Parts: sequence; C-alpha cells; structure tokens
Amino acid sequence: MTIKIVTDSACDVPEAIAQTLDITIVPVYINIGDESYQEGVELPRHTFYQKLPGYTPYPTTSAPSTGTFADVYQRLAQQGATDIISMHISHDLSATYNAARVGAAAQDDVRVTLFDTRQISLAAGLLVMMAAQAANAGQTVKEIIDMLNDRVRRAYLFGVIDTLDSLRRSGRVNWAEFGVGTLLQIKPVMMIHHGVISIAGKIRTHKRAVAHVLNLLSDMAPLEQLAVVHVNAPEMAEKLKEQAAQLFPKGLSLPIMEITPAIGLHLGLGAVGFACITQKD
Repeated sequence: MTIKIVTDSACDVPEAIAQTLDITIVPVYINIGDESYQEGVELPRHTFYQKLPGYTPYPTTSAPSTGTFADVYQRLAQQGATDIISMHISHDLSATYNAARVGAAAQDDVRVTLFDTRQISLAAGLLVMMAAQAANAGQTVKEIIDMLNDRVRRAYLFGVIDTLDSLRRSGRVNWAEFGVGTLLQIKPVMMIHHGVISIAGKIRTHKRAVAHVLNLLSDMAPLEQLAVVHVNAPEMAEKLKEQAAQLFPKGLSLPIMEITPAIGLHLGLGAVGFACITQKD
C-alpha cells in the first residue's frame, strides 16, 4: 500500500516541507482582470501584494478544474500510488473541494479519499502535514482519517484584520456586519473554526487587537501545533512570534508563513495572527 497526499495551494503548505514530505500541491487560480494565474507557479506572492491596492477590478479566485485533479490522481497512480488522501480548504469557503470530489469520482486505478479540513491557509496546512507524516510512517488510510477527524475539531486560524477594505471589495463577508468598523476604525479579530468565520473581537487599536489575539492563544494552550501567519506584514509576524514564544510546543519549529494570495486578497494587507491545533477540544 502506497498512500500519497494531495492538497491545494490555499492550504499554505510551505514548498520546502511539501517536497520533503512528498505532498502534491494543486494551485488555485487568481483572476486579475481578464487574466488567470496559478498561484505559487505563475504569481509570486510578494509581487501580488505589492500591486494589490491598485487592482481594478479587485482580483477574484477560482478553483482548479476537475480535469486538473483527475490528471494529478492519474499521474500519482502511474507512479505507484494505491491510495490518495486529497485534503482541501473548507467546502463552505471554496469550490475546490467539490472540484476534487468530481475528479476523484472518475478514478478507476487508485482509491481517492477526500478530506475537508474545514479550514483555510496554514490551519489546513498543519493538518495536511500531519497526514503526510502519518502516511510516511506507514499508517493506513483509516488510521490517518481517524487522526484527522480528531484534529480538525481542534484546528483554528485567527488574527487581526488591519483594514476592512479587502473584505468589502472581495465580497466574501457581509459588509453590514463590519459597517461600524470603517467609521470607528475598529480592528476586528477574525476566527475560523470548523468551517465557520466568526468575529472574536472588535478592538479600537491595532495594539490592543494584537493583545487580544495573544490572550485568545493563551486561553487555547496547551498547543499541539502552532505557527504565525501574515499578509505582507513580516515585521509584525516576527514580533508576534516573539510575544508568543512561551506558548510554542517544545521542539516545534515551524516557519512564519505569508498567507497565500487566494486567502490574503480577502483578509487584506497587514493581517497577522496564528494557525494552531490545540491539545484538547
């Protein structure tokens, strides 16, 4: 039995780790005007974020095609895979999972098990990396899925939104819910857990919002996995990592991750926070 792990680029698995763990990443598309780009392949993150404020109309995203997923599964089967676990960002927030599901249904030569991480960005990526480590350790598909079902309930992504303009322009969040924010310059703390986006705080200043995020993280401890994520805010991310140093699990060294454009264009420049998996529900 040979198990391979497939994911999408919106799960933010770092490229170096994907190569080490033999994770196949299928890129999602960023649509800028009449052009579409495969993120991580044709569109560097730094370049995209530099230009983001000036894009008109505002960029959108689209899922990989079902044919793309089918081709990936077939290629892995030809390379000797007997089973594939295909893990993707929450189906509530993207059409990617459904595209993978349809592509999987067309397979005759390999068993494809779909798994909805119920997350985005590195909160999904942490689950993907854990699955790949388990597969490389010789665990069965059932054992890996059981492990993931346990962890997915304990996976969180949360942080400070520096500007509400991107949320407004992207149309992904009900603007009426944030209407007071533009007037009073409130910095919302957003949280994603089990596929649900919620507001974990509406704070007047960025400094206090960061303090609130750190308090949330402290309340979640002890942690099994933890990483810092940001949208074009590397200095703030480094500072946040230092402030949370005592909460990092012992022996864990994960990179600070700049969030993929497919997610970052919704969260907006300057967003910063954490992806984590708690030890307990």
